[in-house]
Amino acid sequence: MESFDYAVIGAGPGGYVSAIRAAQLGLKTALIEKNERLGGTCLNIGCIPSKALLESSEHYHTVNHALNDHGISVQGATLDVATMMNRKQKVVMTLTDGIVQLMKKNKVTVFHGAGKLTSEDTIAIEGENGTEEIKAANICIATGSVPVELPFMKFNGSTIVSSTEALSFDKVPEHLIVIGAGAIGLEMGSVWARLGAKVTVIEMLPQIVPFAEKQLASALQKSLQAIGMEFHLGAKVTGAEDLDGKVKVSFTDKKSAEHEVVGDVVLVAVGRKPYSENVGLETVGIQRNDRGQVNVDDHWRTGVGNIYAIGDIVDGPMLAHKAEEEGVAVAEIIAGKPGHVNYDVIPNVVYTEPELAQVGLTTAQAKEKGFEVAEGKFYFRGNGRALSMEAGDGLVKIVADQNTDKVLGVHILGPRASELIAEAAVAMEFSASSEDIARTCHAHPTLSEAVKEAALAVDKRSIHS
Repeated sequence: MESFDYAVIGAGPGGYVSAIRAAQLGLKTALIEKNERLGGTCLNIGCIPSKALLESSEHYHTVNHALNDHGISVQGATLDVATMMNRKQKVVMTLTDGIVQLMKKNKVTVFHGAGKLTSEDTIAIEGENGTEEIKAANICIATGSVPVELPFMKFNGSTIVSSTEALSFDKVPEHLIVIGAGAIGLEMGSVWARLGAKVTVIEMLPQIVPFAEKQLASALQKSLQAIGMEFHLGAKVTGAEDLDGKVKVSFTDKKSAEHEVVGDVVLVAVGRKPYSENVGLETVGIQRNDRGQVNVDDHWRTGVGNIYAIGDIVDGPMLAHKAEEEGVAVAEIIAGKPGHVNYDVIPNVVYTEPELAQVGLTTAQAKEKGFEVAEGKFYFRGNGRALSMEAGDGLVKIVADQNTDKVLGVHILGPRASELIAEAAVAMEFSASSEDIARTCHAHPTLSEAVKEAALAVDKRSIHS
């Protein structure tokens, strides 16, 4: 039986990054993955393929709706879904093949098979050629999450689907019904809306992207409505009925009135749940909470031997970059270094068009925590680069402590918000004030000037608004 200093169960972003960092620190490391390809949900059926399709759908929409103003006339543009899907898969394959090379480069031993704890230092790996066991002085569980299934609307892979199937439709649905207006529902809904589908979104809560600032969520909804997406908010789905290849979805609105909508595909995007079954948690006595998450302390220890847990199976936002940071921290702790994750500065992004990104507290959250709040806003319609891109929708909002000027949160709806939010995250990591951002020279003309202007606006001295 081979022995390792460190073994990771699950090769998603948290797991493979943790394995690499451990190997860099001199630990003999094993990585165990039940699926054929490394990269987990994110690279194979999540973050990466969805961004590839978002990019393709935006190009298609631009060709059909936005080029005339540039003096470019395109006639007879057609859509080839199969080619679009092949491109998506090439992106996925390139990245997952790259992880294989990273494992070789860092001398991480990869085992393909389902890893299961049989003791505090032993893992059984069930693969195509039977079961083998390895020993590890330290073990990390990084098995990720799976889509939540509604009890009255079970996934069937054809008319009622999860995000996995929505990434691989072989044709554009005539009418796509999306249940859930979080990141996954809005991203996939917008892909197929731009490609020609009628899209109806049903959300139980009163706003889309429930974690976001209300003003930005409302503005994003208007942008998505402009491409044809229809929204029913404050609505509760009560059932679904198969109608000879179509699905009738029943729901009640916020006034308890009953409604029905018929579509040919229903995407259930109501969230994800930890995948912690068949990992052997019960065998070694690892405890889970009522949401199925593994209980860990401030150093991601499960309380059982030297077994750790990270990513979607522990508390916190189910984000790939959060899992990566935890994976690095655990590897460093095991190697005797001070691993740390600042949960107050984890960006959250919805990759719609325009993009929505935020880091830190909303105004409401800041007030709930007892802060006296000062706000600064700047709209992209006043930004030269945004206007030259025909991307003037949206705004930057900075939430600061009125007494100290420390930045508490930054919220961006607009072009390249996913990239712009990094400046805010760095500033907040170093406890910057809004004046620090405002006094930092930003190149002109750039989208990042909108962040500077919002910082200036906290002190009511924005130049261009």
